Amino acid sequence: LGEIQARLTQLEGIKEAVVLAREDVPGDKRLVAYYTSAAGHAKLPVEQLRQALLEHLPDYMVPALFVHLEALPLSPNGKLERKALPAPGLEAAVVREYEAPVGDTEILLAQLWAELLNVERVGRHDHFFELGGHSLLAVSLISRMREHGMEADVRALFEQPTLAGYAAITERMEIVL
Repeated sequence: LGEIQARLTQLEGIKEAVVLAREDVPGDKRLVAYYTSAAGHAKLPVEQLRQALLEHLPDYMVPALFVHLEALPLSPNGKLERKALPAPGLEAAVVREYEAPVGDTEILLAQLWAELLNVERVGRHDHFFELGGHSLLAVSLISRMREHGMEADVRALFEQPTLAGYAAITERMEIVL
């Protein structure tokens, strides 16, 4: 988490940052970045923060959620008050326009992602890691896919983390076999 925080504070416009693995829903840990803006800088868009971090960090290390704060909560002796950090709201995630899954593979994958990631619906352009996915959930996804008779490779998910991209790779794997 220290490396992620260091990369965040190196970005122009960021004054302070702290990254935690939050488990607001039991069994659903997500990386959440809390940050403050440097003097004279406005709140940065979530997509811009994600893209900047992706230039230096692998997908699975980039937080799923970003929360802008006026100041980090500190105890009377000046230490970070982690318990005082607010739960992320809807504005903390990257929002993509919904496009319904197309074809049997995308539809099944969307159902599996929704169950694993505790989200209501998954569209074609939704990104596994932006929705809160991480390496342990990726392994669970592969297991569930195999239960449904699908070929699956966890590395392919890291290479193509959108629903449509991963479905296309999965379909090609089925054809090759």
